[in-house]
Amino acid sequence: MAKRVLAIGIEPGSVDYSVFPQLTPELVRSYIEAQFLRLRDLGYEVTSCLIDPDETAEATVTAALRDERFDCIVIGAGLREPKARLLMFEKVINLVHRLAPNAAICFNTTPADTAEAVQRWIEP
Repeated sequence: MAKRVLAIGIEPGSVDYSVFPQLTPELVRSYIEAQFLRLRDLGYEVTSCLIDPDETAEATVTAALRDERFDCIVIGAGLREPKARLLMFEKVINLVHRLAPNAAICFNTTPADTAEAVQRWIEP
């Protein structure tokens, strides 16, 4: 049976790209989709959980974690930066800890290195 991965990240259309002018929502979405395809090609099952940085974030993550069992949760870099998202990041980490206690937790550094983050912690 394939290892199951939940990828939690910020909805690309909700990001302020002023600090990353080389990025656009479309480009970030293409990186995300390419990484999901790569993970699937490597033998993983991948579920996406893109959240808006508002009061719906916790409910969205909670629903995803309650719907299925995951072997690994990858948390996108957009949740860790900017500093204004620290509280949301902590809430997501605590939800993962509480609702998926047996899942490995990993972090990507860009939308283009998600597969490497997952592979550090679980094999397909």
